[in-house]
Amino acid sequence: MLKIKVNDRFSFEVTSEKDVSMVNGHAINADKVRINDRTFHILHKGRSYNAELLGISRDEKSCSVKVGNNIYSMQMTDQFDELLHQLGMDNLKVARVSEVKAPMPGLVIRILVAEGDEVEKGGNLFVLEAMKMENIIKAPADVKIKSIRVKSGDKVEKNQVMMIFA
Repeated sequence: MLKIKVNDRFSFEVTSEKDVSMVNGHAINADKVRINDRTFHILHKGRSYNAELLGISRDEKSCSVKVGNNIYSMQMTDQFDELLHQLGMDNLKVARVSEVKAPMPGLVIRILVAEGDEVEKGGNLFVLEAMKMENIIKAPADVKIKSIRVKSGDKVEKNQVMMIFA
């Protein structure tokens, strides 16, 4: 059983038994043909659709699909996700990060944020030069900068704390 939320507006419950797929308790009879890794042709109730998989995140159990000119973002949960939610354990996946350390020895070239800034996961924090290469260090999670322990021109050692998050 899968629960699928589409565009944060529509909810569906999907089950599969043998060769029959059920959506909200109704059997779905559709012909599907895989065109390539990301594109499918679907015939349902006499209508033809082309569906293209735009992106998929197995960790977040989400995907985006384009059907015609419409894009649908889907978030999926299974019976195990539902059980974790009922037990209050579904928020354990949220990353709690308190600091960022230098991944290697090097020279701080630029600080790209300021104290108090809120940075999304993957956002740029600073540029670290190591072995004549500039490396952009990114936020490991959604964070708020509490304090910056280095400045441009500082030499840092591996695992030295560079920023602390609130």
